Amino acid sequence: MILVQLSSGAGPLECCKAVAMAVKRLEGDAKALAIKVNTLAVEQAELSGCYKSVLLELTGAEPQILKQFAQQWHGSMLWVCQSPFRARHKRKNWYFGGQIFEIAEQTFDSEIRFQQCRASGAGGQHVNTTDSAVRATHVATGITVRVESERSQHANKRLARALLMQKLAEQAQQAASQQQKSRWQQHNELQRGNPIRTFKGPEFSQTHKGKGYGKFTVYM
Repeated sequence: MILVQLSSGAGPLECCKAVAMAVKRLEGDAKALAIKVNTLAVEQAELSGCYKSVLLELTGAEPQILKQFAQQWHGSMLWVCQSPFRARHKRKNWYFGGQIFEIAEQTFDSEIRFQQCRASGAGGQHVNTTDSAVRATHVATGITVRVESERSQHANKRLARALLMQKLAEQAQQAASQQQKSRWQQHNELQRGNPIRTFKGPEFSQTHKGKGYGKFTVYM
């Protein structure tokens, strides 16, 4: 499983807009390669159409193709554009970041304890009268996620598994780099400068390309 997280870091609303535009660009590029993109989690910004962070799942292609495609979105990226929200603002460089989580699924289910529970909150009679919500716990670490956003228990279980995998992969990456920070704290560490990709203008066009890999180009 390949997960891609796009984040505006601690940047202003313009960076959140860049994340939203990057998601659309990623989805369009993925469609051309028959790669399926599933949105697992979204942290909305204060303005509609802008995201602080988005977690995406890539499926539908060979693992190596998915990995090569995801690598295009790993690292610091730059959107060069006049602010769409502050007409007289001098700044034109808006940074956002991407991070890849590559997770093996073969033996993962044996490490998870799933519990069904009654969904809460709004959602109509169906949600209120069925035990569709799922709580997933990684037995070894005690990490737990709860999902009730989908109609069926099967769909909630799949989403809970993916989110739990992401949390475990992030924990491993943080340990490897001697970081003890949460996912949302990690967003604030977005590195400025030396972007791997640069986009320009309201149309979010690519300004330079990199090396070709198979059927598509990996942007450097």
